[in-house]
Amino acid sequence: MRAILGGVLGLLLAGGAFAADPPTLASYHDNTGRADAFSGGARMIPIHTPQGDFKVWTKRVGNNPTLKLLLLHGGPGATHEYFEAFDSFLPAAGVEYYYYDQLGSAYSDQPKDMAPLLSVDRFVEEVEQVRQALGLDAADFCVLGHSWGGILAIEYALKYPQHLKCLVVSNMMSSIPAYNRYARDVLMPRMDPAALREILALEAAGKYTDARYEALLLPYYEQHVLRMPAAQWPEPVQRAFSKTNKAVYVPMQGPSEMGASGILLEWDRTADLEKIAVPTLVIGAEHDTMDPNFMRMMSEQFPPDPSAIQAARGDYLYLPNGSHMAMYDDQQAYFAGLLGWLRKVDQGR
Repeated sequence: MRAILGGVLGLLLAGGAFAADPPTLASYHDNTGRADAFSGGARMIPIHTPQGDFKVWTKRVGNNPTLKLLLLHGGPGATHEYFEAFDSFLPAAGVEYYYYDQLGSAYSDQPKDMAPLLSVDRFVEEVEQVRQALGLDAADFCVLGHSWGGILAIEYALKYPQHLKCLVVSNMMSSIPAYNRYARDVLMPRMDPAALREILALEAAGKYTDARYEALLLPYYEQHVLRMPAAQWPEPVQRAFSKTNKAVYVPMQGPSEMGASGILLEWDRTADLEKIAVPTLVIGAEHDTMDPNFMRMMSEQFPPDPSAIQAARGDYLYLPNGSHMAMYDDQQAYFAGLLGWLRKVDQGR
């Protein structure tokens, strides 16, 4: 396992884009022959589900024949919009990337009855249909999953490894029970005891939309979700969070980010990480809702690659100043580490 320490990799950006013949500015923005050129890279992709056919929204940015990154947002039920910080970094590095709203989110269809569609397996099949429609394959296709998107990325890598070039699990533990223990045993004891008691009482009463409940959660979020006053949270984050579909989020995650209590309650793939045989980067942050030491351990579970000069398939990017939204509150280290790692993968190192 090769640990990548936050703040150390800024120099990796100096080399520009990744491939031996990186895209020029003109080729990166060349839309010749692209079916989505007319709409600025945006497409509504048909998907099939047990409950009927729907459409999900995607948008391509740039061109790179060897590196195409699909972004899987969190929530569940949030939107692609909080990824917009990637616009400040990925184009300059020559990375082709895809925004994507999962079914029930933002610009994608929002079925009136989401309940029958809320399973991890169904979301995995949705990602596979998106991959097929976008024409991505193992020669170029990487997935970055953040938070719930990390669960989805792990599950996709386990079921469809033959289609992947690389995998990034950002700010997500591979075990919801372990996540809940970390919240209960480490983070909650740091809270104001009276506030915690009131939060738990409101949850027990099912008052998740109560203004008092939201107000009590705010200090926790400002410490562990995005480390700045909520009134100063970046506009894409506020926009994405304001659109979160609670008909997806609450049944799957539960009412808040203080642990999980929904459909995902027993989800645990830690023992299966050793089956993921593609290069994988795990990103963890010191102040996250997720345990950074657990995420470091995750990076050590992937099987070795005997063909590589350095045999480890798993790498860990630790962000000492970041929280759950580390792409904002430890931004320079986040993107330096991510882009430096993607360069290594693209160059076969």
